[in-house]
Amino acid sequence: MKRFRFIVTGLLLAGFALAGCDKPDAGPKFRLTDVTGANFGKELALTDHNGKPRTLADFRGKVVTVFFGFTHCPDVCPTTLAEMALVAKELGRDADKLQVLFVTVDPERDTRELLSRYVPSFNPSFLGLYGNAGETARAAKEFKIFFHKQPSSGGGYSVDHSAGTYILDRQGRLRLFAQYGQGAAALLHDIRALLQES
Repeated sequence: MKRFRFIVTGLLLAGFALAGCDKPDAGPKFRLTDVTGANFGKELALTDHNGKPRTLADFRGKVVTVFFGFTHCPDVCPTTLAEMALVAKELGRDADKLQVLFVTVDPERDTRELLSRYVPSFNPSFLGLYGNAGETARAAKEFKIFFHKQPSSGGGYSVDHSAGTYILDRQGRLRLFAQYGQGAAALLHDIRALLQES
């Protein structure tokens, strides 16, 4: 019995020692999926809801979140934008170092005018991006986003699409992927970690 206690105690102490071995310079511990080094999500060439052509280089120096959706989306899109609005609020003064980009996968209906009303309603700094069908397809392919128009009753349609948010660091490198439903707290934690990087 004493031998068993000794073994268990030794294992527990070893576990505690290992738990304390994290070096402060090992980099931040992310709650979202770390995709650092991914070979995609490097380019984006669309127009914002103010009519200005945009690329990712325009936002260098800021942490950038990229979410693909559409304004007629009943749940995922408004929920994601609402979470990002909460993140921006919690960041306080650091919110000006964050740029939220909402890329429409429904350019047929999501006109510049509609995007200019919808996206800033969550936060005035958020930008809606759009392009023609070809530009939208290229942007989605670059970020490995799936989207597909689904006919609905009455002659209308909805759009099935990937429901996740990509996050780029202040140097414009793709770093994180947030699956839908991970919540504002995880987004806030990891965005703060990226903002603290040199």
